[in-house]
Amino acid sequence: MDTFLAKLKMIWQSKDLRNSILFVIIMLVIFRAAAHVPIPGVNIANLRAFFASNQIFGLLNLFSGGTMENFSVVMLGVAPYITASIILQLLTMIVPRLEEISKEGEMGQRKINQWTRYLTVPLAMLQGYGTITLLRQASLPIIEDVSAWRIFVIMMTVTAGTMFLVWLGELISEKQIGNGISLLIFAGIVAGLPSALRNAFVTFDRSQVINWALFVVIALITIIGVVLLNEAQRKIPISHARRLEGGRMAGGAQTYLPLRVNMGGVIPIIFAISVILFPPMMAQFFVRAKSEWIINVANGVIRVFQDQLFYGIAYFVLVFGFTYFYTSVIFHPDQVAENLQKQGAFIPGIRPGSETSRYLGHITNRILLFGGLFLAAIAILPLLLQQFTGSQSLVIGGTSILIVVSVAIEIAKQIEAQLTMREYERL
Repeated sequence: MDTFLAKLKMIWQSKDLRNSILFVIIMLVIFRAAAHVPIPGVNIANLRAFFASNQIFGLLNLFSGGTMENFSVVMLGVAPYITASIILQLLTMIVPRLEEISKEGEMGQRKINQWTRYLTVPLAMLQGYGTITLLRQASLPIIEDVSAWRIFVIMMTVTAGTMFLVWLGELISEKQIGNGISLLIFAGIVAGLPSALRNAFVTFDRSQVINWALFVVIALITIIGVVLLNEAQRKIPISHARRLEGGRMAGGAQTYLPLRVNMGGVIPIIFAISVILFPPMMAQFFVRAKSEWIINVANGVIRVFQDQLFYGIAYFVLVFGFTYFYTSVIFHPDQVAENLQKQGAFIPGIRPGSETSRYLGHITNRILLFGGLFLAAIAILPLLLQQFTGSQSLVIGGTSILIVVSVAIEIAKQIEAQLTMREYERL
């Protein structure tokens, strides 16, 4: 407790860090305020009844922080931006020109980010139109005016809302207090916790005591597992070659290169959720098509993804796969090996250059195998619990806990790093 209070005192005494944290809080408050600004011409009561009865949209609403349920100007959240990021990162691995640009350092990354923003706009418009189309198919009337002009206005509004959130996320990321996009998702989930707890107490009965006890146990296991996963790392020993400087021998120091078991953090989870919700969402468009076989295919896709066994397996595979995929995007063994060689550093027993690159790649693949399996297992643990309890809220709650804890750890680490950096600056 004393250590925690001491850290808070250090944060408050550091003017730059204090202002950065306050700025991030203000940005999150603005996001939550925008989430409660509804688009006119929508029957909110019928809309909430629709989300309560639709599992897919219910999960989307959860991760948007209730913005979809309110039909707010930011109802799409940052989902189009996440989709655009996945597409650009896949293209970077496929298209040689994009791969070259991504290796150009900060300038190359700026270009990729700019193209991601450009791609976000049409994706947001498409998702906005798709959402409107699905809501028009609901049994209860939701959108009062369905004219072409009205639909266009709503599409433009929600697209502008998404780009506004992307801008807020980038402003937050610049302050180095966590990843901006992850923080917005974090804020959305946390904002929905009070109402979820209220509903849980209102609908509580004694027959659910065992279910809730299991949920608490699973929540604790998830929290402990995520903490252990985020803290785990493989330390690669690094030696620095001795050299003659000013008539004296310098260098020869022994350090280490920390390789995190979970390099991707919470991003694989967010990517996996975005991908796994895409097929059933697209299938919803065709459930009232004119062709009988299209209707059958659409209903078949929805049934498949509503099957908990298939959903669990697909979720597990996607989380595991995105762990490798995202790590390959952010960690490049050849660049690390090149930087070590330039600094006159080497791994004992390993030749500098290509051998070091292969060694780092081998070690990374080994630790990612464990990290990816562990992260995927934690992700589907609530699904396994649901098979025994039959409560859908436990599934959603488990995924939410996973994201919230991961983002909270990331924020704490970045604040700790900034405090350490400022301590060195004082010295």
